[in-house]
Amino acid sequence: MTRAIRFDSFGGPEVLEYCDVELANLGEGEARVAHRAIGVNFIDVYHRTGLYPLALPSGLGGEGAGVVTAVGAGVTHVAPGDRVAYTAPAPLGSYAGERNVAARWLVKLPESIDFDTGAAMMLKGLTAWYLLTRSYEVTRGDWIVLYAAAGGVGLIAAQWARELGARVIGIVGTAAKRELALQHGCEHVLIDGDDVVRRVREITNGGAPVVYDSVGRTTFYQSLDCLRPHGVLVSFGNSSGKVDPFGLHELMRRGSLYVTRPTLYDFIGDRPSLEAGAAQLFSLVERGRVKIEVKQKYALREAAQAHRDLEARRTTGCTVLNP
Repeated sequence: MTRAIRFDSFGGPEVLEYCDVELANLGEGEARVAHRAIGVNFIDVYHRTGLYPLALPSGLGGEGAGVVTAVGAGVTHVAPGDRVAYTAPAPLGSYAGERNVAARWLVKLPESIDFDTGAAMMLKGLTAWYLLTRSYEVTRGDWIVLYAAAGGVGLIAAQWARELGARVIGIVGTAAKRELALQHGCEHVLIDGDDVVRRVREITNGGAPVVYDSVGRTTFYQSLDCLRPHGVLVSFGNSSGKVDPFGLHELMRRGSLYVTRPTLYDFIGDRPSLEAGAAQLFSLVERGRVKIEVKQKYALREAAQAHRDLEARRTTGCTVLNP
C-alpha cells in the first residue's frame, strides 16, 4: 500500500485526490521505485485537464527520483538499492510514494546529484537536450529565442545553450523573472508586452535562426516573425492553448520557414538515446555548468496547490513534491 494522487474526471486542481493505492505485482520489465522526490511539469496540467486525454481513473506525473526496491523478470540494468531517476510516458503515476514503472526508463542517478535535483531535471533537462541538439542543432554564435526563459525548461536550456556558445534572447512574463533569466544564461531578456518582433530583429540584425516556443496559440505568429529566412520554429508547448490550424503559405511568405512540433519520447524511445542524453545532462550538472533551480517544494498531499501556483505563473525554475 502507498499514498498517491489519483483523479477520475478531468478538470481543475480540485479533481486531484490524495488516497491509498494498492501496488500490483511487478510485471516483466518493470521495477518498483520508492520515490524521494517527484517532478512537477506543465504537461501534468495538460493531462489533468484532458488536453492530453487519458483513460480514467488515472494516476498523474511521469518524473521522479528514488531508490529501486524490487525488479521484475528481465530487468538487469538496475537492481534493488540503486539510486535512480526517470521521466516516463503514460501510464502515469509518479505522484506517489512508491510505484511500479517500466524499467527501460530508469537511469542510475550519480551520488553527487541529490534526489530533489534528479526528480526536477529529467523531463526538463532531456527536453533542453533534444531542443538544442536534435530539433535544431545549435552552434557557436547562433542567436536563439527562448520563451518562458525563467521556467523549468527555460533556465536549463538557456544555461546549456550558453555552454554551446549560443547567444540567448529570453522572453518572460515579469521584471522579476527577467532578472532570473539574465542570471542563467540569457544575454537579452524581453518581457511579454514588449515589441518582441522588432527587438529580436534589431538584436539579431534580421531575425534568429531558431525560436523555441512553449507558449503556443498566442505567440505562434509572433514567433514566425522573429525568424530569419529559412529559420526554424520549434513549438514544444501549449501553455496558452494549442496552435490553431494555419496555411503553409504563412511559412513561404516569411522566407521559406520550417516548423516542427516535437515531443520528448520520440528522442529517447531507444535505450542508447536515453543514456546519451542523460549522460550529457548529468555531466553538465556535476560540473556546475547547468544549475538546476528547485524553487518550490510541496508535500505530495499538496499537489493541487502546486498545480494552482504553476498555472497562475507564481512559480519559477523547478517544482518538486516530496512524499
